[in-house]
Amino acid sequence: MLGKGFADEPDTTIKTLLEGQPPVTDEDAILVSQFRDERTRSLALHSIIKKYERKVYWHVRKIVIDHDDSDDVLQNTFIKVWENLANFREDSKLYTWIYRIATNEALAFLKKKRTKFFLPIVDVESELSSKIDDSSQFTGTEIERKLQKALLKLPEKQRIVFNMKYFDDMKYEDISEVLGTSVGALKASYHHAVKKIEKYLEAI
Repeated sequence: MLGKGFADEPDTTIKTLLEGQPPVTDEDAILVSQFRDERTRSLALHSIIKKYERKVYWHVRKIVIDHDDSDDVLQNTFIKVWENLANFREDSKLYTWIYRIATNEALAFLKKKRTKFFLPIVDVESELSSKIDDSSQFTGTEIERKLQKALLKLPEKQRIVFNMKYFDDMKYEDISEVLGTSVGALKASYHHAVKKIEKYLEAI
C-alpha cells in the first residue's frame, strides 16, 4: 500500500511525527453515499484510501513497528472497510470507524504473532524494540528513539491511547469512538502513560 518506513518519515520533532487528525467534512458522507452505489463504489473506495491510508499506516506502524507488517495490516484494514462500509451506520465519524478497524487488526496481528511463535509479551516487546534500533527502519533523533522504546514498555492499549492523543492530537471523544472506552478512563490512561514514560526516560 503505502510503501514507506521509519527511514522515509520526515525528520521532525516528536510532536509532529504525524500530521494532525484529518478534518471531518461532508466529503466523508458523500464518499459513503457513493460507496453504497455500485456504479461509483470502486471510485469511492479509492478516494477513501487516498485520503486516509497515510494516517492509518502510521497509526498501525506505531503499534506493530515493522514496515512490512504494517503494510499487511493496512491492506487487511481496507479489505475490512470494503466488506463493511455499505453497512456503516454513520453514528460515528468515518475516520474513527476506520481507525477502530485498523487498531483491531493491528492488535490481532500481534496476538497471532505471539500465538504462532509461543512468545510471551515481553519477548514481543524485545523484538519490536530491536526494530527501533535498526537504523534502516528508524532515522529519528536519539530522544525520539528513546521515546519509542519507552512506549513499548506500556500495555498495548495504553500505548495506543498515548499515540493517538500525543502524536495524532486526537480529541478524547474521537479516541473513545475508536477504542470504545469512556473519556474519563482514556484521560486516566493517558496520564498514567505519561508518568511511566517520564519515569523510564529519567532512568536511562
